[in-house]
Amino acid sequence: MTEQIFSVEGMTCGGCVASVERAILRVVPQARVTVELDSGRVGVTPPGDALAICDAVEAAGFGCKAA
Repeated sequence: MTEQIFSVEGMTCGGCVASVERAILRVVPQARVTVELDSGRVGVTPPGDALAICDAVEAAGFGCKAA
């Protein structure tokens, strides 16, 4: 299955990771979300609407762009 990659800025702790995961799961409820805190890399499987995902992540207080 294809993984969609995002670059997320502003995550500093496990709470940030959980916030990003929740934001993405609201948009793509069936997704498997992987987050690398140090690099800001976020993977979403299966892919969803990139704009909607970034909008949700940004609404949670983080920077986001599709990689």
